Amino acid sequence: MSKVSLTIVTLTTGMAFLTGCQHLTKQPVVDKMATVEASQTQTLVNIKDVLDSNSETIPTLTAVGYAVTSTQPGRNEAQKRLMAIRSARMAAMRDLAEQIHGLKVDSSTTVIDLIVQNDTFRGVVNGTIRGARTVRINPTGTDTYEVVLEIDRETIAYLLKTARVAA
Repeated sequence: MSKVSLTIVTLTTGMAFLTGCQHLTKQPVVDKMATVEASQTQTLVNIKDVLDSNSETIPTLTAVGYAVTSTQPGRNEAQKRLMAIRSARMAAMRDLAEQIHGLKVDSSTTVIDLIVQNDTFRGVVNGTIRGARTVRINPTGTDTYEVVLEIDRETIAYLLKTARVAA
């Protein structure tokens, strides 16, 4: 994983973790505020590192999506094939969005009499993808399609440059 992707994932995970766990600690309010301020400072430092990165450290992001033809809606085999390609492309877009924007995880566990009764979790990816290009569309096996997308260094550099101007 590249430094930029790792930093973005670390930032998102750290913020989600801190937000979800702050109410669990029994620290005095002053200590809690100092901890929050320190984490916010570290978050800003990490964002600054991403925005200050030079073009040599910017990676090309690649994502792969898969879809099965037989499970797609359609009147004939050609329509199902096109729907599978479209589904695989959307899966690859979701993978790119996760690399760029991170993954938000919500979970809930119910314990009664020290026995887990219900354990659920959900991952949500939300973001906008611009500049992704299709590298290849391949049938893999008899019933599956693979789509590979990428966002090249120049596009990422342009987006970072735009973010620097806005910041």
